[in-house]
Amino acid sequence: METQTHKPHRPAQSGSKAEKKGKGKQKSGFNEKAFAPKSGRRADRQARRNVERDEARLHVPLVNRTPDDEPPPVIIAIVGPPGVGKTTLLKSLVRRYSKQTLSEAKGPITVVAGKKRRLTFIECNSDLNSMIDIGKVADLVLLMIDGSYGFEMETFEFLNILQAHGFPKVIGILSHLDLIKKQATLRATKKLLKKRFWNEIYQGAKLFYLSGVLNGRYPDTEILNLSRFISVMKFRPLIFRNTHPYLLADRIEDLTPREEIRTSKGRCDRTVTLYGYLRGTNLRQSTKVHIPGVGDMDIKTVTMLGDPCPLPDADSEKRRKLSEKKKLLVHAPMSDVGGVMYDKDAVWINVPGNFTRGATDVPHGEGERMVIDLQDVDETLEDTVARSKIRLFGSSSNPLTIDAQHHDGESNDSDEEDASEDDSEFEDAEEAFSEDEQDDEGSGEEYEQPRANPSNENTGRRAARTIVRSTYGFSSKEKDSGDVAFADSDSELGLSDDEGDLGAGEVMYANDEHKIPSDDEEEFDEEEDDAPAWKSGLAAKASAAFEELNRRKRRKDWMAMIYSSSFIPEQIVSGADTGGVESDEIDDDFFRMNSSGTANEDDLDMTKEVLSPDALREWEDEEVLDSLRTLFITGGHDSGEADQEANVYEKSEGGDFVDLEAGKNQPAPPEFEGVDAETRALVQGYRPGTYVRIELASVPCEFIEHFDPRYPIIVGGLLAPEERMGYLQVRIKRHRWFARTLKTNDPLIFSLGWRRFQSVPIYSLDDHSIRMRMLKYTPEHMHCYASFYGPVALPNTGFCAFNALSGETVAFRVSATGVVLDIDRSTKIVKKLKLTGVPFKIFKNTAFIRDMFTSALEVAKFEGASIRTVSGIRGQVKKALNKPEGAFRATFEDKVLMSDIIFLRAWYSIQPRRFYNPVTSLLLSDKSRWSGMRLTGQIRRDEGLKTPLAVNSTYKPIERLGRRFNTLKVPKKLQAALPYASKPKLMKPQGKQTYMQKRAVVLEPEEKKAIALLQQIRALRKDQVARRREKQQGRKETHRKKVEKDEAKNAEKDREKKKVYMRAAGMKSKREADVEEGRSRKRRKT
Repeated sequence: METQTHKPHRPAQSGSKAEKKGKGKQKSGFNEKAFAPKSGRRADRQARRNVERDEARLHVPLVNRTPDDEPPPVIIAIVGPPGVGKTTLLKSLVRRYSKQTLSEAKGPITVVAGKKRRLTFIECNSDLNSMIDIGKVADLVLLMIDGSYGFEMETFEFLNILQAHGFPKVIGILSHLDLIKKQATLRATKKLLKKRFWNEIYQGAKLFYLSGVLNGRYPDTEILNLSRFISVMKFRPLIFRNTHPYLLADRIEDLTPREEIRTSKGRCDRTVTLYGYLRGTNLRQSTKVHIPGVGDMDIKTVTMLGDPCPLPDADSEKRRKLSEKKKLLVHAPMSDVGGVMYDKDAVWINVPGNFTRGATDVPHGEGERMVIDLQDVDETLEDTVARSKIRLFGSSSNPLTIDAQHHDGESNDSDEEDASEDDSEFEDAEEAFSEDEQDDEGSGEEYEQPRANPSNENTGRRAARTIVRSTYGFSSKEKDSGDVAFADSDSELGLSDDEGDLGAGEVMYANDEHKIPSDDEEEFDEEEDDAPAWKSGLAAKASAAFEELNRRKRRKDWMAMIYSSSFIPEQIVSGADTGGVESDEIDDDFFRMNSSGTANEDDLDMTKEVLSPDALREWEDEEVLDSLRTLFITGGHDSGEADQEANVYEKSEGGDFVDLEAGKNQPAPPEFEGVDAETRALVQGYRPGTYVRIELASVPCEFIEHFDPRYPIIVGGLLAPEERMGYLQVRIKRHRWFARTLKTNDPLIFSLGWRRFQSVPIYSLDDHSIRMRMLKYTPEHMHCYASFYGPVALPNTGFCAFNALSGETVAFRVSATGVVLDIDRSTKIVKKLKLTGVPFKIFKNTAFIRDMFTSALEVAKFEGASIRTVSGIRGQVKKALNKPEGAFRATFEDKVLMSDIIFLRAWYSIQPRRFYNPVTSLLLSDKSRWSGMRLTGQIRRDEGLKTPLAVNSTYKPIERLGRRFNTLKVPKKLQAALPYASKPKLMKPQGKQTYMQKRAVVLEPEEKKAIALLQQIRALRKDQVARRREKQQGRKETHRKKVEKDEAKNAEKDREKKKVYMRAAGMKSKREADVEEGRSRKRRKT
């Protein structure tokens, strides 16, 4: 058996078994041999194209600073010319995501698109300022194009703005295609617009088609396809946004006191708060911000708020698909979503249809719930504060008080009524006690947590809105009667949630549900030992009744809420034990005492803490100091043991409040463990994705008075270098579609960074790396340099420039684009300067020149400078002359003439003008009519003024006198020495007449007849030649027309022959290409 050999298995090569096994294993795909190119050049070209295509996919890796746990909503801007259907698309998309129909869409609208994505839609109007601002913050642009008309000027302007500020993702949308009736025209239009759109964006850019409008919206199928494509898009971080914090404000509120506005008649600076999702990088409170259209601002306070449109958490969304409840969540404060619309100074609540307050089966919107809460309030804020015992410091002995003189008369009048109503209140309390006892059996945590919202609708927040003066504990009978128990303080009525009525001198502990009688009570109890049985425990019954009454009224004990203690200040000062309050009994959602230190009996109001020498010796220990170093920012965070030791010492020092709201955020990095949210925000800043409230002071009043929600409000954070002003050097190029050439020192509006401002640039060109030579005009089809004064921007920051922002301009408004090169102020721009003068005394090679300088000091500055004449004789400036002023001596390489003009070429250093004019379009009532500095000619044209005409500037006929040159005089001695060829040969005119001139010619009669005959013959010949030439010209014209006609016929024949030949050649080349690519050759049937 061991020597037996086993044959290897041979799979079946044929038969049914081989066919079964072979199914599904057949090779399918690309066959290299079948599609191998025959041409080597074609293969090389294809390989190069593949390499270039693969290389184009590679990008420089960028760090995406957007947090992955809770990213901010994606900003989707809907851009297009007016009347193209932007609002209809916005309403259709909001309807698709939130199942809500907007009657009026204004401002940003945030919806939940998935478990990890929220979308903020904003409509961009046709104002150029809005397009600039939206192009800086939009993550995705829905570019709407009128399919029945084609591309318009606003579309190309917006695309050029995007190219200058970092190109986000762009999706094209063709609308109004239902106006094209013929299918052939529709197909051709789609193809043409798609090709043009690809040329502007990139080959393969997505283009959607919207056929028509049904019931005020686009078809649901087309919107569904668009929304699915939006939901899966990935966005690459842009460099500028990745280094700057910013937010798109979705709500604005004016906090200026009304009295100050009234006294100043509305012309005072305002205190404004802006709300929005933070994007970009972390925002610190010390960061200076810029609001485009308003100006630079200093942040007064930054507060992190709860997310009004939160993402679904893992517990509530365990399914793969988003629930319908989360789809109803939409956050649009400037629109009328949910019946609530936030204005600049008011909140408008719209209650449509019939509204019944007691209807519980009908779900109420957010606005209706706000109205209900306002109706339930039965006391003012002053009454609530008057009943409270709030102390500013833990060691304070007296609480804050309010002067209640105006309440004295009311309390005196109501004393008698309260005495008569005590019995009825006691009876009502007993009836209500039995009812509330049944309600409270299954709710043990009713008084330890805020009462939940009775309706299950999502209010757009992380948790239900906290009602400060909740009236859910009141019964309807008490609301109608309006009976309110009055007392001198909270502690007398026992207004805490869990304690009953305390008599005078009684102390109630939170741990023990019993009273500790004082000395007076013990004596009183000894005397009542012989009392009847029904009287025993009467005080306890009354206390229990009042306890339940107070529970139903749901009064808040401010002492228990703030200090976790129900004692009055006198009891705390007297040394009562305050350490027995359990954390579960504190009715507070946000702050809770971890631990409490023992209070000193002698601690009264003091500004400095009394320290004993024994307590100070503890800090001499090096181990204690090392353990505390990790509590500071500069300390190390290497080991976790040090953190634990630090927490031990931190607890030993006293009670520490824990912010439970901050605990809802994502876990902090290791270096921020144990640090509360406020301290972390001061060090790290507020993270992107958080919903913040920014308070700004000294805001111009026009910003609030002329507020329009249709124009976006962007709060852009500025880096430290961007806060100062300076001279910028940029590389600029005039846009090829801009009609006019740009001129130096003409005002130009720049969009650089977050800012839009007007400045005066100076154009220059690098002159062989020697100097920066000023240009009067920008060159054609090439870049040049520009220097201007303005806010400093980092290098490689793109910008675009405009001559005017008005919408009335018909031509293309983007005048130039460029990039920042340097912010160094040492850039020196020189201008060519030509000084002219004339000689007034000439020697051999020396001449005295005047009219070039005005003083000897100027001459001294230009000593040694090169000069030249118009004829090309070069010279040099030597020394100044005493008289006349400004004259100097110069030497030349040859003798100059008195008629020569001498000029000096110099370079004059110039500096850009310190002119900076920010575009404050949001401060105007008509935001599209901002106008900055105008040119002189534009001012004269607007004002209807004529151009002043200078006398010396008028054109006059130039009268040039002929120059008379003297004859060359050679001395006679020199003439004798010259050879004959070089001697001057000047022949004088003959003075006497010659014989031929003096003789007289007399003709004979025969000669006269012969001459007359010859003249007649010449005249006839001349006329004959003229007639013959005219006939010949006519024959030539006829022949030329015939030749042109024949040539036209021959050209037409040649054109037809060429078409036939090219058609045949094209078909032949197509067949050859098909053969090369492996396609089957189709035979044409004859």
